[in-house]
Amino acid sequence: MLDLSFESPKPKTVAGAKHDWELVIGMEVHAQIATKAKLFSGASTEFGSEPNSNVAFVDAAMPGMLPVINEFCVEQAVRTGLGLKADINLKSAFDRKNYFYPDLPQGYQISQLYHPIVGEGEVIVDMEPGVARKVRVERIHIEQDAGKSIHDMDPAMSFVDLNRTGVALMEIVSRPDIRGPEEAAAYVGKLRQILRYLGTCDGNMQNGNLRADVNVSICLPGQYEKFMETGDFSHLGTRCEIKNMNSMRFIQQAIMVEAERQIKIVEAGGEVDQETRLYDPNKGETRSMRSKEEAHDYRYFPCPDLLPLEIEQDWVDDIASSLPELPDAKKARFVSDFGLSEYDAGVLTADVVNADYFEAVAADAGDGKLAANWVINELFGRLKKDDKGIEDSPVTPVQLAGVIKLIKSDAISGKIGKDLFEIVYSEGGDPEKLVEERGMKQVTDTGAIETALDDIIAANPAQVEKAKENPKLAGWFVGQVMKATGGKANPKVVNQLVAAKLKG
Repeated sequence: MLDLSFESPKPKTVAGAKHDWELVIGMEVHAQIATKAKLFSGASTEFGSEPNSNVAFVDAAMPGMLPVINEFCVEQAVRTGLGLKADINLKSAFDRKNYFYPDLPQGYQISQLYHPIVGEGEVIVDMEPGVARKVRVERIHIEQDAGKSIHDMDPAMSFVDLNRTGVALMEIVSRPDIRGPEEAAAYVGKLRQILRYLGTCDGNMQNGNLRADVNVSICLPGQYEKFMETGDFSHLGTRCEIKNMNSMRFIQQAIMVEAERQIKIVEAGGEVDQETRLYDPNKGETRSMRSKEEAHDYRYFPCPDLLPLEIEQDWVDDIASSLPELPDAKKARFVSDFGLSEYDAGVLTADVVNADYFEAVAADAGDGKLAANWVINELFGRLKKDDKGIEDSPVTPVQLAGVIKLIKSDAISGKIGKDLFEIVYSEGGDPEKLVEERGMKQVTDTGAIETALDDIIAANPAQVEKAKENPKLAGWFVGQVMKATGGKANPKVVNQLVAAKLKG
């Protein structure tokens, strides 16, 4: 039974603090929608293109150019909302957010404030086996991204790349339900996992396709429970936003650094100013970026260039019917159908590509547990050593299943299986043919194994006497037989013969 709760974790202890403090964290995750065209134009979203090569007239804010909504982006947002068990609003609308963006030619951002396309949902965050926390999602809205300012190409001027301008984003806004840095990272990780399963965002944080703004505040023990009961934010401390975080590790570091900064201010008798800050991982500190604006500071008003967005329930139902099996359901199925542990099922379902690979191996090999063992320990271990992902695996599911089937049929031993795996990984080939061609087949002939064992027993009478007195020493004989047969003897047969010979 999965334990879900909103209960506060143990208070955070900060060196030198006079009190124990609790953290309250909310997150705004910006996920780039997986689409080949931008939100309001047909310009490409391809990453790494030459600067300013993916810019349509609308993106450049040329006079008379009007935005046209990309229907696929809307579908992807709805799909995401359904994946988070959220309410889908059949009527939504776009607003202009007036704010100076040096790399957004319009001078405003088209977003959704008053009528977002997706309402309340949830993300179940796994904290440890059997224990999870529910983080409520307040809303998801669609908006356009800004461009990129480049400041390090010339000492006297900055350059602007508009390739990202107008790229479609989903802003996924959580409630302040997250209570610590580890949970914050786990939340982003789980959200990224779900988005990748749904195919609505590739989750590439390095390219900026998934990034988070982290709101951090502190409160004394018991105050969060009062907030949950009343909804009154006065029970919580003043929040500060840490902008544009694109690393799980940095998210955790930034939260603790910012919490310590706020605690020192409050305990010294000061007040925390609500503001937007940036995290500097090199200095291990957050620094002020600008005072935190409220909605009225942006002078929001309905976008006059776009009609309200109305969608049909039948269309939403069609999208819902096409949703894939999501991580939690797949993990539960792996446990029940294949008899895997919670941990192994979690490892295999962490990424949809890994899960698909495992299922292909298990189906071909006919043994889920053995397939999981080989995928996790042998394949993942070898890929990690070579700094490769499953997409770059030189071993196909069919090849790995072939190795497993040879072990199951006693054609080779587990040890020979590892040698065979290494050959397939490095050189390729059909496992069954490789075993035949290289003479790797397991020796199951009892007579041949017994002959080798008799020779070893005859040559080591003293060791025989010791083994008869202490049965644990029988393993020495097993090892010697395996050595004498080049590791090809069936270990099960060897153990049975050794036990019988020493007993007699």
